[in-house]
Amino acid sequence: MACCHADFAALEGSDRGFTLGMPTFTFGPGVLAEAGANAAELGLSRVALFTDRRLASGEHVAKVKASLADAKVDCIVYDEVLIEPNDKSFQDAARFAKESNVDGFVSVGGGSVMDTCKAANLYSSQPAEFMTYVNAPIGAGQRVPGPVKPHIACPTTSGTGSETTGIAIFTLTSMNAKTGIISRRLIPTVALVDPDVTRTLPANVVASTGFDCMSHALESMTARLYPRRLNPAQGIKRPVSQGANPFSDALATQALNGVGQFLVRAVKDASDAEARTEMMYAAMLAGIAFNAAGCHLPHGLSYAVSGLIKDWHVPGYPEGRTLLPHGMSVVLNNPSVWRATAPTHPERHLRCAEALGASARGATPDDAGEVLANRIIELMRATDMPNGIGELGFGEAQLDALAKGAEPQYRVIKNAPIDVGHAEIRELFRSALRYW
Repeated sequence: MACCHADFAALEGSDRGFTLGMPTFTFGPGVLAEAGANAAELGLSRVALFTDRRLASGEHVAKVKASLADAKVDCIVYDEVLIEPNDKSFQDAARFAKESNVDGFVSVGGGSVMDTCKAANLYSSQPAEFMTYVNAPIGAGQRVPGPVKPHIACPTTSGTGSETTGIAIFTLTSMNAKTGIISRRLIPTVALVDPDVTRTLPANVVASTGFDCMSHALESMTARLYPRRLNPAQGIKRPVSQGANPFSDALATQALNGVGQFLVRAVKDASDAEARTEMMYAAMLAGIAFNAAGCHLPHGLSYAVSGLIKDWHVPGYPEGRTLLPHGMSVVLNNPSVWRATAPTHPERHLRCAEALGASARGATPDDAGEVLANRIIELMRATDMPNGIGELGFGEAQLDALAKGAEPQYRVIKNAPIDVGHAEIRELFRSALRYW
């Protein structure tokens, strides 16, 4: 293809195409009020609105409910979503959906809400034993056999990008690690991305979700290139996330530009409407990018960290239980990973660093990992992130358990530009213990 970078030259036996999936999306202030019109356009008469308890009585849910009422769309609310959901909370939501006799779904919340809504839609539309659709080798990894119901996703945080993806992530309690379900059928039908929602977000939430957005873009840019992916399936069996491609590169680069310019501003000043709007836009772009390209090591490692963390809480998140925000668990592994992966494609890593605002003048390919890692460390320090996973309570004694938790994350680990096993993953965690 003449449009493609030389990186994407086809190899013997490689896939010569890539497939994109995304919702119809509307971006702009006030677009939550368009939920009713979209539901009516989809022919919906009764929807299940998914949210969490803290949002249920707030202005964003109220705006969506009023819009649905104006469009004469009946609405039943499920506000039992667990922040950082697990297999039990997914199954509880699916039972509610089965019993509710709805013809569509609306989600109003962050990634946990949207992912829970996807799972509820899936298991109520295409019933199966829970592990049937869970990513292999942890679950059976079976393809979703038929359509699910329409889903209008309304994100209230600026980072997960879940409104644009066919991915639903949860903690599998039996193994104390995160995993997920992935299918193009889970991509929301419509996404209403309203930057006005970010006015009320606490700084810690903006920081954590912002780093999730950043890592989505970085992992999209540095993933195994699509002609070199290990899964040979093509056509309709082509996986949702296929490796870096020209489309994901373009969106990821633009998302990184936004993060580099606006993340710190958005964290430091809730009244900075420009910065918070730009972060919301970057999150959407990065979501589309990583849905197409896939994440890899930073996310794969983060799932083990989240599963094994004890006695940790961040202000701005629900009280009463250990909870490590997803974006925080992801960014804490970033510098370690980029130092390890940069030798495979140093020019891509330098391009990422420059997009984030790093100065790469005079940098050689050998410097790529350090340039990118150091820019991320600057952003971490400017937004009060922990100094590596050591600050969370992990040490040498936990490295093997962390590596064991990350190893089964084939969906992401095998999308990395380097091949890793237990020893390499263990070393990545060791390098992530402390950064400054």
